[in-house]
Amino acid sequence: MSSIAAFAAERISVRYQTRSGAIDALRGIDLRIADGEFVAVLGPSGCGKSTLLKVAAGLITPTGGSATIGGKRLDRPGRDVGVAFQKPNLLPWKTVLDNVLLPARTLRLALGPATQRARDLLELVGLAAFANNYPAELSGGMQQRVGLARMLLHDPELLLMDEPFAALDAMTREALTLELQRIWMAQRKSVLFITHSIPEAVFLADRVVVMSARPGRIVDDFAVPLERPRTADTMASAAFVDACRYLRGHFQ
Repeated sequence: MSSIAAFAAERISVRYQTRSGAIDALRGIDLRIADGEFVAVLGPSGCGKSTLLKVAAGLITPTGGSATIGGKRLDRPGRDVGVAFQKPNLLPWKTVLDNVLLPARTLRLALGPATQRARDLLELVGLAAFANNYPAELSGGMQQRVGLARMLLHDPELLLMDEPFAALDAMTREALTLELQRIWMAQRKSVLFITHSIPEAVFLADRVVVMSARPGRIVDDFAVPLERPRTADTMASAAFVDACRYLRGHFQ
């Protein structure tokens, strides 16, 4: 792993001005994600998890502190980052392949190599046979996999994922959790993963960061004691159950 962090936040604070006064969303956040590391963030609703992700995406300028990606100061959205949200937000009039290719047009990538990469990524997420289908012809889980492929198209250094499986049913969510681990192990990207699910965080992450209620502060940074690859059987192991129990203690 490189000594330069894929993402680093130093004393990040974010304050919003509202009609009823100032609201501190984040206060004094210090966080470092190493090259190739998967970090999940847990916390109660409204604690600033999504605000932290927006800072990492360059969408919000912090009120205090600074953030870097690959050692470079972060002050605007850039091509070093790929983002996946709770909904994949696919364009219904475009095919699956064309939806994956959207970043190529935005970032003005050469269309020939980008198209080949898009097809390779659809193969990676198990949707090569659906390249010419439209989003309405896919299940919710398949649409989310298209979103994952699109996120990876421009080969970003850092992946930001804001509860990407929250809107899915339990079985599909578990299947995509396994799928995401497989994709991550093949790509070895650095990941900042926001979730409300303790089991999801423990299964996917190398580290789980726990945030307090607003204003969000980091109150724990837990190293997950599970070997990879993790399987469905991992979720029944004593180490997995103990890790979930420990993290759940922050919210009881």
